[in-house]
Amino acid sequence: MKKILEISLGIVTSVGGFLEIGSLATAAQAGSAFGLQLIWAIVLGTICIIFLVEMAGRFAAVSRHTISDGIRERFGFNFFLLPFLSILLLNLMVLAAEIGGASIALELATGIAFQWWALAVAFLAWLLLWKGTFGFIEKGVAILGLVTLCFVVAAVLLKPHWKSVAAGALPSMPQHDYASYWFMVVSILGASISPYLFLFYSSGAVEDGWDETYLGANRAIAGLGMSFGGTISIAVLIVAALVLAPNGVTQITDYHQMPTMLVPVFGSWGYWLFVASLGIACFGAILELGLQQAYLVAQGLGWNWGEDRKPSENPGFSAAYTLALWFAAIPIALGIDPLSLTILSMALTAATLPLTVIPFLFLMNDERYVGKYRNGLISNSAVILIILLGSVLAIVTIPLELVGGT
Repeated sequence: MKKILEISLGIVTSVGGFLEIGSLATAAQAGSAFGLQLIWAIVLGTICIIFLVEMAGRFAAVSRHTISDGIRERFGFNFFLLPFLSILLLNLMVLAAEIGGASIALELATGIAFQWWALAVAFLAWLLLWKGTFGFIEKGVAILGLVTLCFVVAAVLLKPHWKSVAAGALPSMPQHDYASYWFMVVSILGASISPYLFLFYSSGAVEDGWDETYLGANRAIAGLGMSFGGTISIAVLIVAALVLAPNGVTQITDYHQMPTMLVPVFGSWGYWLFVASLGIACFGAILELGLQQAYLVAQGLGWNWGEDRKPSENPGFSAAYTLALWFAAIPIALGIDPLSLTILSMALTAATLPLTVIPFLFLMNDERYVGKYRNGLISNSAVILIILLGSVLAIVTIPLELVGGT
């Protein structure tokens, strides 16, 4: 019974924590610009993150190591330094984008410009991390994130042509604007397979004391939680395709174009449901990213770590999330556009995925860490193919998009 409860909470946490600024922005942009055609990119990214999250939980449960700790121990600190620095910088970009998203939600709710909210959002996140426990951060805020299920309700009530939805789940060539289409694919993959998701998951499994008895629960949480989360992203894309595009919004350049997405279904409440979804989803991601930055630094440098410990017991860990939050808030307070930052950071994430995922796959095939629970051919092949697709597309399309946008 206890395991069933933990699986249920884990799935709820995964669903509530899946949709954040990257998934929301990329899905909405894809729907408004290309209709239902890019559903397949979300499906592909969801399949990959299911594999990676399951591996992360299995690795933590069997080896009692986090992924960051395992890479540093297995390959040495000099090798670990490159993925360490790349993830640290990318997470900082994504953290800034999430602070921007939460600040935009507050601007939509109050009319006060988002720049004025950035430091307040960072301070509130810091206070919760300083005072809170891992269970509160992981489950409490993520449960509030279930408000994002309103997009699923809206997608169903809008009555899309389900054959077109099914067709969109199959890869296809773009009918126009080839460079933007493939750049959008890259951004969606980066949002779906962001390293902080599976790195945070492995740290959480160690914090919760998982062992081999949790492997079944881990598979259920990874498969069902990520699948439901992917469904929410697809719902966002469908709503954008059916609401924004017919109203002339074929290119989202500002978050202020998006709050009307839910109005045709929920009326005036739709505006506030969007604001709540954006604010809660982004704030939950801020807490997770702040923690992940601290996990990464502490585990990489061999410091004490753990959200359930008092700050005085692991000062380096606490200092890491404190500095990460304040540094990430500065560009938003200075007025950098959160949407542009979000899309670029998602694409860069896809480009750099091999730096993290390839060493992780070596760990998942090392009997010294996972014994008889090492990866099979299907797991290795699926992840490698998807990661290579995302990184190659990113390397090709990011320069084209940057040149086209100037």
